Amino acid sequence: MKFFIDTANIEQIKEAQDLGVLDGVTTNPSLMAKEGITGRENIEAHYKKICDIVDGDVSAEVISTDFDGMMEEAEHLAALHPQIVVKIPMIKEGVKVIKKLKEKGIRTNCTLVFSPGQALLAAKAGATYVSPFIGRLDDISSDGVKLVQQIVDMYNYYGFDTQVLAASIRHTQHIIQVMEVGADVATCPLQPILGLLKHPLTDSGLEKFLADHRKAGEKVGAAK
Repeated sequence: MKFFIDTANIEQIKEAQDLGVLDGVTTNPSLMAKEGITGRENIEAHYKKICDIVDGDVSAEVISTDFDGMMEEAEHLAALHPQIVVKIPMIKEGVKVIKKLKEKGIRTNCTLVFSPGQALLAAKAGATYVSPFIGRLDDISSDGVKLVQQIVDMYNYYGFDTQVLAASIRHTQHIIQVMEVGADVATCPLQPILGLLKHPLTDSGLEKFLADHRKAGEKVGAAK
C-alpha cells in the first residue's frame, strides 16, 4: 500500500520524505489556505516546490465546477509538472471532465466520493485514482472503511485499473483498517503515519535491551 501525505506544509512533507516511505502528496484549496498560500501564481509555485521534494504523484485540485472551467484548469495544472495528478470533484460535469482528460493522457484523482455508485462512474470514466472520504462518513455514523472495501471488491471483480485512494483518514487505526481491506493508497496527515511506529512493547523491549547492555558494560568494567 502506498502512503501519501495530505498537506501543503513543506516541513511535514520533507519529514515524511526523509522517513523513506512517502509515495506522494494530496492537497486541496483548504490545505493551501491553511498554509497562507493564496493566489493562482503562488499556489502553482507551491505545487512545483512539492514536486521537487517528492518522487511520486502530487494531486492538485481544480476549483471550477463547470466543464470548460475544469478542463482549462486541469490542462494548466497538468502542464506544471509530470508528477501532477488533477483532482476532479465527483459531480456530473466532473465525470465528463475525467473522461475527456483520460483521452488526452492526463491523470486524475476523483475526489469527494461517498458511495460505490460514484466510484463506479469514476472508474468507467477512466480516473487514475478514486478518493473515498472515510472520516467524513464516520462523522455521520456511516462506515467509511466498509465503503473502501466495497470499492476494492468492485474494482477487482470488474478489472478496473483505477486505484483506491483512502482519504479523510483521521488516525493510525484508519490506516490499518484500509490496509486490511486492500486500499491501494492511504492519504493522511503526518501524525497517523508516525503513529505506526509506536507500540508499548517496542519501547519497553528497547529499554530492557539498553539496560542489559549497560549492566554488561558495568560487569566488564568491574572485572578489570
